[in-house]
Amino acid sequence: MTTSSSGLPSRWPVWLCWLAMVLDGFDLVVLGTVIPTLIKTGELGFDAVGATFVATVSLVGVGAGALFIAPLSDRLGRRNLLMACVLWFSVFTLAVVWAPNVAVFGVFRLLAGAGLGACLPAALAYMNDYSPAGNAGKSTTRTMTGYHVGAVATAFLALLVIPEWRTMFVVGGVAGLLLLPFLWFKLPETLPPARAAGAESRTGFRDLVKKPYPVVAAAIAAASFMGLLLVYGLNTWLPQLMASAGYPVSAGLSLLLVLNLGAVAGLIVAGILADKHGTKPIVLLWFGLSALCLALLSIKVENAVLLNVLVFVTGVFVFSSQVLVYAWVSQLFPARLRATALGFAAGVGRVGAIMGPAVTGGLVAAGIAYPWGFYVFAAAGALALIALLAVPNAIAAERTGAAVS
Repeated sequence: MTTSSSGLPSRWPVWLCWLAMVLDGFDLVVLGTVIPTLIKTGELGFDAVGATFVATVSLVGVGAGALFIAPLSDRLGRRNLLMACVLWFSVFTLAVVWAPNVAVFGVFRLLAGAGLGACLPAALAYMNDYSPAGNAGKSTTRTMTGYHVGAVATAFLALLVIPEWRTMFVVGGVAGLLLLPFLWFKLPETLPPARAAGAESRTGFRDLVKKPYPVVAAAIAAASFMGLLLVYGLNTWLPQLMASAGYPVSAGLSLLLVLNLGAVAGLIVAGILADKHGTKPIVLLWFGLSALCLALLSIKVENAVLLNVLVFVTGVFVFSSQVLVYAWVSQLFPARLRATALGFAAGVGRVGAIMGPAVTGGLVAAGIAYPWGFYVFAAAGALALIALLAVPNAIAAERTGAAVS
């Protein structure tokens, strides 16, 4: 760990990894802010089909980056990969401004997503390398608050600049380029684990299917799939689900904000509790309470205050559940496999991110979004809980140095 001139740990890595997550938050909502304008004006040939194509390939790019690029940081170093991915993302985000049609727009979003998809696993792996022992939960969840801060900031920016949709991508790309010099000068390298251990063999996904990891990897994959299905499904369709239940449209939009405010609070609380009581019991509790809260939302609540409280509490548990999975992955796997395992979890999770909006959209089209949308979400939380119960306690104890059962 690097220190400042005063001998205290430097705060630069903490803030720089947090800012990398702000870029991820930008990517979460930027399409949602510009697509209505593009469909309305028909610019670049956008229609509903084109918008669906662009949204899908964007997530495919992010998933591919997490699966196939992020593991390189286990061999090349976290700092090097993080800088390369931020540069790549920024260049192709700016390129969107000059896209002549929907197809090229989608290709640029695919390529930008590939760079950004590797940022999350690399940044979280870096923070777990850098943080003091016993702080993995808090370091991961606090870093991930940048994700939601970025999403909220981007939504506010859209209110100021839309219908000038190109400005959104200019700001996103320039923000990444401005971050690069700070990464270069202020982010120290954590020695690539394989190199530090003197290992000559390459690490990769094949290591995740070797004993004792196959069951762990399968459980983490299932939980990540369900966790991001919830995150993207709710962020995409909550207003429509509430409208289907008979709530005013304005109420649905405000509840989306309440949901994400709950997410920030949940991330802070979850990290503290995970470090104090162990990540396993907290992530199991969090997914269980997520399922319960989502099931309760299937019941129409007439009292506005009670409804807002229920949605806030749902946000507390749903969003931080997935982040706790990332924190636990960092503890379950040795340092030499950390980014590979995080990339695997994030990459498989992105498949759930695609499925969540698609499945819920199908329910909306069928006219049964309420209450069945909430039943599906509750089932996803329960399935994630069941999957994580399969993780052997012995592995967790071996990797964290303490029992987590």
